[in-house]
Amino acid sequence: MTLAVSQGAAIVYGVQRVCAAFDIARSSFYAWRADEAREGPREPLEKRGPKAKLTDAELLDHIRDDLATSPFKGEGHRKVWARLRVVRKVRASRKRVLRLMRENRLLSPYRVPKAPPKKHDGTIMTDAPNVLWGTDGTKVFTLEDGWVWIFCVVEHWNAECLGWHVCKEGHRFNALQPVAMAIQEVFRVVCRDAARGVALRMDHGTQYLSDHFLNQIHFWGLAASFAFVAEPQTNGIAERFNRTLKEQAIYGYVFNDIAEVRAAVKTFVDNYNKVWRIEKLGFLSPTEARKAWPTQEAA
Repeated sequence: MTLAVSQGAAIVYGVQRVCAAFDIARSSFYAWRADEAREGPREPLEKRGPKAKLTDAELLDHIRDDLATSPFKGEGHRKVWARLRVVRKVRASRKRVLRLMRENRLLSPYRVPKAPPKKHDGTIMTDAPNVLWGTDGTKVFTLEDGWVWIFCVVEHWNAECLGWHVCKEGHRFNALQPVAMAIQEVFRVVCRDAARGVALRMDHGTQYLSDHFLNQIHFWGLAASFAFVAEPQTNGIAERFNRTLKEQAIYGYVFNDIAEVRAAVKTFVDNYNKVWRIEKLGFLSPTEARKAWPTQEAA
């Protein structure tokens, strides 16, 4: 390009003009041209600066030996680098130790034994009502009352909301309110062993782990069924209902106080149970599925 002739001026472009057009330094151009003119095999460029006393392979052997002899587990590259420096008198930069440990998968996340992944190939849905209920709590912000709680109880068979409670404090007593409401709704009485045979699925929240909560549901005949730790899928029916509730009645609205939240939840639950179409029920609503259950059982 530097030897090309301009059609307008009839002169060569030159190195200075070409380098300015391509925004490169002339020294880079001359270095490239000298490299192209060099004959014979070319040796690979080595790292600049002082040469390390140990090669990467030798330093890696020291790192592996240190990890094998250490009485501790899950240590990071800083501890390894410090022991190499202080105990073994092996001088190496911390970043070099980090690079070698990362390249050879020796960092603590890789060295900690990992449990096999859990396959969620089961189901939490039931084939009949009053076998498994799910309960969960969520929070909504209001302008005057701050954060308020919403507790609910959902039937795993038809995803029907059997009970709900909106309150200011999310303690164990308020968490029991929707459970009592669900028992009253289904069995028409709240007394000892009224819900015998029903299991209650819940997470490991402090409300549900309290002695008062567990003793009370045991008095009503409910069997405690806890979701797996760090696996919200096992309480997915109640979790999914809370998501639907928030998407339909909470998100996009500004609530002044707890009374407005309570009114919004009541309206949603009434409409949800009556007209919310659920695919697993053949696109029946929860109320329609419950009304059709005796007919299906008789058939």
